[in-house]
Formats: sequence, structure tokens, C-alpha cells
Amino acid sequence: MTTGDIDFDHLLRSNIERVFNERDEDKRQAAIAELFVEEPVMYEPTNIVRGRADISRVAGDLLKQFGPTFRFVPDGAAVGHHGLAHLAWRAGPEHGPVAVTGADVAEIESGRISRLWVLLNRP
Repeated sequence: MTTGDIDFDHLLRSNIERVFNERDEDKRQAAIAELFVEEPVMYEPTNIVRGRADISRVAGDLLKQFGPTFRFVPDGAAVGHHGLAHLAWRAGPEHGPVAVTGADVAEIESGRISRLWVLLNRP
């Protein structure tokens, strides 16, 4: 698979919508199996998360922590080349104020996310 074959925007938007906004654990795990390599690593500001199951757990815990209307929303289109992609986002309660902004930076291998860095903007 070449860089030209990868739809970075679709891949990173799918990660936000189907993983980090998905409250149904089975659907979230199915999306992770499709979007991530077998042994992915996610780097959060204060934690390193290894494996699909733990990424799913972290996403589910975030949604529980911030309530039933909390959502991540892409901010613009993802860009990428040579196996690296970036997508800015904002998050907060649906129809409410933005609580946090940041970006996902992903290393892509064979069309799937192998490593994901979650970067938070300063408030």
C-alpha cells in the first residue's frame, strides 16, 4: 500500500467517530480491530496505552467520565504522507462549550494505525 492509497482523513475521522465517540463496547472493539494494527500503542500526555483492548477501555472510560453528551469533533481535514497523519479536534458536551482541543498524530502501517499520539492544547 502506498501513501497515495491511504485516505488519512477517513482513517483518523473513523478513529474519532467509531472509537472515541462510540459508547457501545462491541462496536468500538470491532472498529479498533479494523482501524488499528494487531498491537497498537497510544501515547497520552500522562500514559502509554498498549493493545486494542486497552485502547477500547480508555475510550470507554473517557466517555463515561465526561457524560452522555460528550463528543469529539474533527476540526478540519486530516493530512498525512509517508505513513504519518495529523487531525485536529475539539471536544465537549454536544451543543455545549468546547472543553478541550487537541490533535491526533498517527503512524500508519499497511493502512492501519500503529501508533497514536494524543496531543492536548493548553487551555
